[in-house]
Amino acid sequence: MAGPGHSDLLAAQDASRPLNVLVLYADDLGFGDLSIQNPKSKIPTPGLDSLARSAMRFTDGHSSSGICTPSRYAMLTGRHHWRDFHGIVNAFGKSVFDPDRLTMPEMMQQAGYRTAAIGKWHLGWDWDAVKRPGAKPMGKGRKAGFGPDAFDWDKAIPDGPTAHGFDSYFGDSVINFPPYGWIENDRVVTAPDQIMDTSKWKPIKEGNWECRPGPMVAGWDPYQVLPTITQRGIDFIHQQKDSDQPFFLYFAFPSPHAPIIPNDSFDGKSQAGPYGDFVCETDDSVGRLLAALEQSGQSQNTIVIFSADNGPEKYAYARDQKFDHWSSAPLRGLKRDVYEGGHHVPMIIRWPGVTQAGQVNDALVSQIDLMATLAGYLNVDLPADAAEDSHDLMPLLTGQAESVRQEHVHNTFDGQYAIRSGPWLLVDAKNGYRSQRDQAWETKHGYAADDDQPAELYHLGNDIGQRHNLAADHPEKVSRLRAKLQQIRDAGKSAPRLAN
Repeated sequence: MAGPGHSDLLAAQDASRPLNVLVLYADDLGFGDLSIQNPKSKIPTPGLDSLARSAMRFTDGHSSSGICTPSRYAMLTGRHHWRDFHGIVNAFGKSVFDPDRLTMPEMMQQAGYRTAAIGKWHLGWDWDAVKRPGAKPMGKGRKAGFGPDAFDWDKAIPDGPTAHGFDSYFGDSVINFPPYGWIENDRVVTAPDQIMDTSKWKPIKEGNWECRPGPMVAGWDPYQVLPTITQRGIDFIHQQKDSDQPFFLYFAFPSPHAPIIPNDSFDGKSQAGPYGDFVCETDDSVGRLLAALEQSGQSQNTIVIFSADNGPEKYAYARDQKFDHWSSAPLRGLKRDVYEGGHHVPMIIRWPGVTQAGQVNDALVSQIDLMATLAGYLNVDLPADAAEDSHDLMPLLTGQAESVRQEHVHNTFDGQYAIRSGPWLLVDAKNGYRSQRDQAWETKHGYAADDDQPAELYHLGNDIGQRHNLAADHPEKVSRLRAKLQQIRDAGKSAPRLAN
């Protein structure tokens, strides 16, 4: 579904070699953590600020979910996660991808791109294929886990990144899930030989390790995950400089998700504690990757997209109290919540020849829209059963339109939805919390007590912080938005791909 001017754009830039695409995807990063978006931020983010000043920065960008697996799935398929599943892939969980569903990297492969994923995956693998017959977990509940002998580590692990459109993969899958070791393509680099033991690691700097039990490679150091994948990303970018084939690199940060483990050289770089320092290290990684583009002469032929999978973790409440830094500013809510802070995330797009430096766009946009946007640019004719919820952003990027979508459904867990329509937002539940509710934070930031309404209605144009529930004042608006929400949900698995 090519948008207006796409063919001319591709021709002007050299149709024989489309632009590279670099997607930088942070983990649990708040909208208000970026200093360019929050004048009161206690965290310097020069790398991201510089990117934003050279690009189009969206102030109303959203992930599909308030947690990581669903948001990643939605971005890489152009389809709301809730049409297919809720929740994350747990340790040694199966892939969330239907083998017949077209993914963004598969689309890019078909368009002639070399595709690579580096960093966090968290979309599942077929671990049962390498599990030894009769292997059983040790422990119970969240402490249950497999030992290193439960798997045949010499075997390829099916149904991971290379099975769904990526020519190559390097990472540790999920920093706080087993196996604790590097995976390259579809095999572990070194076979795990012991059970994860956090006492063998350098101490955590904030919060908890949040690590699930399971197999670990001897000498594994989680503090080295971000530096190692950053260097791999830099190396990949430099390796492409003389290639006639464009690249699509999905670089998924493990940070600033817990465990909060900034390396020592970043200690004290922020005024928001170790989390702030971890954001600084993440920002430094962004800067180094963008510098690699410049140094390799590829900056002017690479589209750069930056966003995050969801809002910040619950530790943000204590951080606000101790350091007066609210990671979600100016929003209410955190990771898991359907309030804005759970899914209203940073979103920056730098598109050479299209976006102008320093542009700020207030239109409602979603990460789900990236697939249709790239398809339009590449003149890919998406099938009816692909990218059903995706809208082409090119009219916004070129300034030809003020909006491309009017609605967006917000959801993390089944049974708790919100719907955005223009400036209005309906939380179709008692409230939008799921992660944690902090009364002290609400008092500090001027939130009134519950008004005992069965739903919450906000006009975000006047109340971005979601302080004033207007449901009782506008029952007709509540009814219309509920009907619209049901209409969108009823579209279900057979939903046709959306038109702009």
